[in-house]
Amino acid sequence: MEWLFVTLASGLAGFVDAIVGGGGLILVPALFAAFPHAHPATLFGVNKSASVWGTAAATVQYARRVEMRWSALLPAAGVCFAGAMAGAWLVTVVSPDFLRRVLPLVLLVVLIYTLVRKELGRHHQPRFQGRQEALAASALGLTIGFYDGFFGPGTGSFFVFLFVRWLGYDFLNASASAKLLNTTSNLAALGLFAWKGHVWWHIGLAMAVANVLGSLLGTKLALKHGAGFVRGVFILVVTALILKTGWDAWVMMP
Repeated sequence: MEWLFVTLASGLAGFVDAIVGGGGLILVPALFAAFPHAHPATLFGVNKSASVWGTAAATVQYARRVEMRWSALLPAAGVCFAGAMAGAWLVTVVSPDFLRRVLPLVLLVVLIYTLVRKELGRHHQPRFQGRQEALAASALGLTIGFYDGFFGPGTGSFFVFLFVRWLGYDFLNASASAKLLNTTSNLAALGLFAWKGHVWWHIGLAMAVANVLGSLLGTKLALKHGAGFVRGVFILVVTALILKTGWDAWVMMP
């Protein structure tokens, strides 16, 4: 039953993650509920072993239908990988507990800004070109990649928001670009967890299949309905992240 439960959760997580990120909001709590006595690092490793395939599948689907800005995104993916590895290493030395209390407030600012700026992300008007765009995307990839390795919740949503607000993408193009960088940071974290022996591959395989199927469905809906639909899902996911991370930080933590 535990396998069935986490596999279904993985499919739903892939669906949400493909549209706007935030799949970890579903899958990580499901893993902790199904395997309460497992080492947390192992459960995080299992999560990455499934989600990396979903984000990769979404990236491929988006790339077929959306004009990806590869000259900016490929360098950003490289530094994102390095940032995620650095963050994953740092979390073995420094506790990320202080981020737990700050994160809900940061997400609240993101939500309010998105709601107030009703035209935000509705039109694709890249703010930078050439080297400037590559540098801006790389700075974004390094920063959020490091955050993903060090802590993680809301990574996909932060990627989407910053592609929209800073680089001038619409929500659909931002989500497509975010999937590539999120795949990179997932790979970095998975590599570290696998090296440390913190992955249950036999469970991760079934979850990966479900995650990919959910991801393909989510990508199809996002491509069909466009930036407005992705914006709506983004608002719902960020609201859920605020509630979840706020509960964890201010109610559950002593």
